[in-house]
Amino acid sequence: MKNLIQIAALFIFCTIFKAQQTQLSVMKYEELEKRIQQEKDKLLVVNFWSTTCGPCVKEMPHFMDVNNKQIANPKFKMLLVSLDRLADKERVLKFIKNKNLTAEVVLLDDIKRMNTWIPRFEKDWDGNIPVTLFYKNGEKIHFNDGEMSKEDLENTITQNL
Repeated sequence: MKNLIQIAALFIFCTIFKAQQTQLSVMKYEELEKRIQQEKDKLLVVNFWSTTCGPCVKEMPHFMDVNNKQIANPKFKMLLVSLDRLADKERVLKFIKNKNLTAEVVLLDDIKRMNTWIPRFEKDWDGNIPVTLFYKNGEKIHFNDGEMSKEDLENTITQNL
């Protein structure tokens, strides 16, 4: 029994810490769009955020709680898209570590073309963050403008999984 408990504890420890990123993919809009389209047969939650955005940081624990509950579900994927500047890449990596982010994080380095790609993601998006988009089989099914409560996040996921 003692060995079983030790094995279970080791498994949980490895699961949590293996998911932490040590590198950060930097991409342009077109690459992110392709990345979203690659997630076929999944409910994909895409959250646009920044380390300097108070509401973004405030909602992040809710996203991690939900991600950790769904992490073993092959029909679910969460992608956190940082809108921090490329010069702040190290700050984003430190944030990932300090906040124990388990979802995949990418840095969208395409600020100069915001007026081009924002309406391509969502015509009603005014550019403010946080914003969360939900995709199923590569098609957008829900748009949430602003901070999202844990309950709203869980309900949207449950309704669409």
